[in-house]
Amino acid sequence: MTDHQTALPVTPRIPADQLHAYIKAIWEKAGSTPREAALVADHLVAANLTGHDSHGVGMTPRYVASLADGELKLNLHAEVVKDAGAVLSVEGGKGFGQVVAFEAMEQGIERAKRLGICAVGLRGAHHIGRIGHWAEQCARAGLVSFHFVNVAGDPLVAPFGGVDRRIGTNPFCAAYPRPGKPPLVLDFATSTVAYGKTRVAYNQGKEVPPGALIDHEGVPTRDPKVMQEAPFGALTPFGGHKGFGLAAMCEIFAGALSGGFTTHADTLGTTNAIINCMLSVIVDPAAFDAPDAQAEADAFIDWVKASPHAAGVPHIYEPGEPERITRAQREAEGVPIDPATWAQIREAALAVGMSDEETARWSAHWR
Repeated sequence: MTDHQTALPVTPRIPADQLHAYIKAIWEKAGSTPREAALVADHLVAANLTGHDSHGVGMTPRYVASLADGELKLNLHAEVVKDAGAVLSVEGGKGFGQVVAFEAMEQGIERAKRLGICAVGLRGAHHIGRIGHWAEQCARAGLVSFHFVNVAGDPLVAPFGGVDRRIGTNPFCAAYPRPGKPPLVLDFATSTVAYGKTRVAYNQGKEVPPGALIDHEGVPTRDPKVMQEAPFGALTPFGGHKGFGLAAMCEIFAGALSGGFTTHADTLGTTNAIINCMLSVIVDPAAFDAPDAQAEADAFIDWVKASPHAAGVPHIYEPGEPERITRAQREAEGVPIDPATWAQIREAALAVGMSDEETARWSAHWR
C-alpha cells in the first residue's frame, strides 16, 4: 500500500453493457459520431473484461485531456498514403486509435486474404490501446499476425543500465488463429509492467511488483507514486537487456519504418496525447505449404500443458487463456472499477458537457 491513500477492501463493479453505454455516451457528448464512440467503448471495455484495466475505461480522462489540448482529433479515419501492394502505409492523423487501427487492420486483412501477406505501417495514431485487440481482429479473420508498436515521444522506461526515462513501453503482440478454438494471443509491454498498471495501482493504493520501478535517483521502489507525481522515476525493461533490445527494435520497426517518428530529444511530447506507430505483418496461413500446421500447433500446446506443475502452480496457461478466463468472470460479475478511477471518469464526463444528473444516473449502475 502507498502512503497517498488507503486501499478499499471491496472494489465496486459495473455491468459491462452499462459501462459500454456510459463510455459511448461520453464520447458522443464530446462530439464523436455514434460509430466512433461505439468503437472506442468496444475497445476500452474489452480491455477491462480481459483484465487489462491499464488499457480500459480508465484511459478516458487522459483522452479527454488530450482532446482539450487540441491533440486528439475526433471523427478522423485511416488514410492510405502509399499502396505498394503487399505493403500499406497508413496515416492516423492523431485520430482515435480505436478507429484508425481498426480501419488499418481491416485493409490489411483484405489485402492479406488476396495476396497471402500484408505489412501495414500505421503512423501518427492517437493511443491504439491494447494491442491484443488488433491481433484478435486478424485472428477472427483466420489470419496470423504480429505487431511492433512504439509510444512515440513519450519515454517512460529506462534503458538497461540507465537511470532515467528514454524509451516508451513499446508493446509486442502476436496471434495464431485455430479453427474451432480460441486463438493463441501473446501481448505484452516491453517494460516490466505497463505504465497504466502503475496508474491502476496508484488509484487503488497498492504497490507494484518488485523490480518494476526506479525512482528519480535510480533507486528501486515499489511505490507507483514515482510514475504519477514529481519527481518522476521510470519503469524498467522486462528481462533486462533482452526486454530493452526488443523495445529498441519495436521503436525502430514501428516508428521509423512506418514513416512516423521515434523518441529522441527533438520529438518529446509536452501534452496529454499518446501517439502510437505500429508495424503489423498479417499472413494468411493457407498461403504456406503447411497442411499439418494446425495439428502441429495443437500437438505442441498439448505437450507443454501436460508438463508436471511446479509447487503452487495449479495450471499451465496457453497464450491468451488467462484473459479468456478473466473475461468470462467479469462478464458474469461485472467490471471492477475502483472509486478513484470512477471519480476521474465522472470528471471527464463533466468536462465534455455531461450534467451532474446524467453522471449520477450512470453511477446507479456502479455497485
